[in-house]
Amino acid sequence: MAGLSLKSVKKRFGDTEVITGVDLSVEDGEFLVFVGPSGCGKSTLLRMIAGLESVSDGNIEIGGRDVTHLDPARRGIAMVFQTYALYPHMTVAANIGFPLEMAGLGQGEIDRKVADAAKVLHLEPYLQRKPRELSGGQRQRVAIGRAIVRQPDVFLFDEPLSNLDAELRIQMRLEIARLHQKLKSTMVYVTHDQVEAMTLASRIVVLRAGRIEQVGAPLDLYENPDNIFVAGFIGSPRMNFVTTTVSRVADGFAYVNADTLGLKEIAVRLRGAVASAGETVTLGIRPEHFGPNGAGSLEGTVSVVERLGGVSYVHASLADGSQIAVESRDSRAYQAGQNHAFAFDTDRALLFGSDGRRL
Repeated sequence: MAGLSLKSVKKRFGDTEVITGVDLSVEDGEFLVFVGPSGCGKSTLLRMIAGLESVSDGNIEIGGRDVTHLDPARRGIAMVFQTYALYPHMTVAANIGFPLEMAGLGQGEIDRKVADAAKVLHLEPYLQRKPRELSGGQRQRVAIGRAIVRQPDVFLFDEPLSNLDAELRIQMRLEIARLHQKLKSTMVYVTHDQVEAMTLASRIVVLRAGRIEQVGAPLDLYENPDNIFVAGFIGSPRMNFVTTTVSRVADGFAYVNADTLGLKEIAVRLRGAVASAGETVTLGIRPEHFGPNGAGSLEGTVSVVERLGGVSYVHASLADGSQIAVESRDSRAYQAGQNHAFAFDTDRALLFGSDGRRL
């Protein structure tokens, strides 16, 4: 096992810079997840760590070794791809053991390591099957097993669950989490699914346009986002954003209102940034922070109610055309077309300035 360090790493394709100076340190045994919208550079960054993309500037170290210009085979990494990339004519056992065969290990040692990996991944009953005889989740476990037997310093996962159906994604997500707990290896995982990021990561790296927006533990990013991009990206459904005006500032609170939306003056605690009376700011409210006892209230018209069983999400339109999503445990209280006042907890609300930064 080993840590990973990226120092001022950049990537250019011609005149276009797609990774714009990333500095990042990954601790030994950490599960780090890169997350962000399509085109943010997360897969490119992972491929640079793997050695599948060259580094235009900067350095990459694994276990204290500079691997910036080393071949992938000499970096001490194993990568699991979005596609399973299994050999269709080989059995499961042969697919898992193939990297060891290429490394020149004896058959006895190969068999032992394959058996160990199969036990960890619950693949013992399938070792003599061919990939075509397996489900998607089983094939992905075989691909992970092929990575495990190499005993790499760092595991790299490039959206490994995106080809699976919803039920299998949940199952495999749990299996990968258990695998990390068992192996205690350094893992770097790329996904566009922030639910995967929240449930798997020790820390999340939120990327946008080739740069890091924020790094932190999942709940830290969820509860204390640095900017409106992170606040909107982390969380499902996403945070609600409402345009308001600062009426006054006193004792560490900004008092904001939006009369046209039914929002009377409420106090929102500032995090240390400065706000000014008359300033237009964005109020952020999580769907689960709405409730009948809230001190603030927004007036809207119900457009859609998503009834999911134990919880429902009420989608409503405000007077300015903006949309909000409200979590409710009583879906029968809402019908499309009805007008409602949606109360929310002002102590949990966040403020963002015109530049998108958290106030």
